Amino acid sequence: MVSETMPNSDTSSRTLVVACGALARELLDLIKVNGLETFDIECLPASYHNTPELIPEAVRDRVTQAKNEYQNIYVGYADCGTGGLLDKVCEELQVERLPGAHCYEFFAGSKQFSEIQDAEIGTFYLTDYLTRHFDRLVIQALWLDRHPELLKDYFGAYTRLVYLAQTNDPEIEQKARDAAERLGLKFELFYTGYGDLGSNIINLGPSPKQQLNEIS
Repeated sequence: MVSETMPNSDTSSRTLVVACGALARELLDLIKVNGLETFDIECLPASYHNTPELIPEAVRDRVTQAKNEYQNIYVGYADCGTGGLLDKVCEELQVERLPGAHCYEFFAGSKQFSEIQDAEIGTFYLTDYLTRHFDRLVIQALWLDRHPELLKDYFGAYTRLVYLAQTNDPEIEQKARDAAERLGLKFELFYTGYGDLGSNIINLGPSPKQQLNEIS
């Protein structure tokens, strides 16, 4: 679990965001650059991307543990493939989650994501985080390093890989291109920045009308 908590702080007056590990870097950057000093970030394993059925109970456990420790708690997940089960947990525990079906949507923005998705249904998505950890989260997690014959089973229905880039980093872009080639998919790049994630986090803060500072 990734955790970022202010030292010697009184958490009873602080806000906790229980989030997906795939968003750790972006969330920590946004909180730092926007001066959200009363926010703590705790991230559950990013590997839950491949096992979304584990997300609702993992969120339930951490939120329940923190209920008496924090003034406010938010869930830094979209639905993320839980089929509405995460929403049921959030409703039961009376906490909010980030809007959207998954992280791809709030990085790209709902309108742009719908356009990308509608243009070609067989699309596999990567973000900066997923690109950096492609071998571990995709190749090794799906056992493609040991059983390359499974590639067609997993990706036979896909036709392209779309890299939703949060940063303008040629090294990460090349890794995304290499990933597309490895999966036998055509490559497309969309620069999104942090998209709606930034505004959503700002709206959780003490002054929702404050201007969002973008990450350079």
